[in-house]
Amino acid sequence: MRRRLAMRRVHFAILLSAVTLAACSNDTLRTLSRTDGTPEEFGIVPNQPLEQPPSFAELPPPRPGGTNRADQQPLGDAVAALGGNPAALNAGAVPAADGALLSAVGRFGTNGNIRAVIAEEDEAFRARARLFNWRLVPDNEYERAYRAQSLDPYLWLERVRQPGGNIATPSAPPPGG
Repeated sequence: MRRRLAMRRVHFAILLSAVTLAACSNDTLRTLSRTDGTPEEFGIVPNQPLEQPPSFAELPPPRPGGTNRADQQPLGDAVAALGGNPAALNAGAVPAADGALLSAVGRFGTNGNIRAVIAEEDEAFRARARLFNWRLVPDNEYERAYRAQSLDPYLWLERVRQPGGNIATPSAPPPGG
């Protein structure tokens, strides 16, 4: 009788400690829906440093709703970082050299509302994943929803490094490192 009571206490202590540890976890980095009202940390973009022009007469006249010289230019910065000419960028214009690529990509038609369509489909997919994968202990919603679609990078690294392959592979960090 005493032994059974002691076992029940041990089981209760194990269960209580597991529930306590699960309640203490707070993995909000990959939580897809934020409800705490805080800003998205990756959505905050600092401005470029302010510079004094050589002559104030060179400054363009202010335009309400227009751009500022200190605003970030992510597309131009990316083009410059990749070795391109950011001055050649025109809003909405496709360079002549990219015309063949653009026609090949759009050969089956394009959807001008693709971002909204993908967001809607992704939300429906995650809703199905939540419905059929109920858990007693909270899990990472992102990992659970997309687990079946993930690739093992080290498995693929070994596959492309096999003898006879002509794929150049850079060095990679060891697993877990």
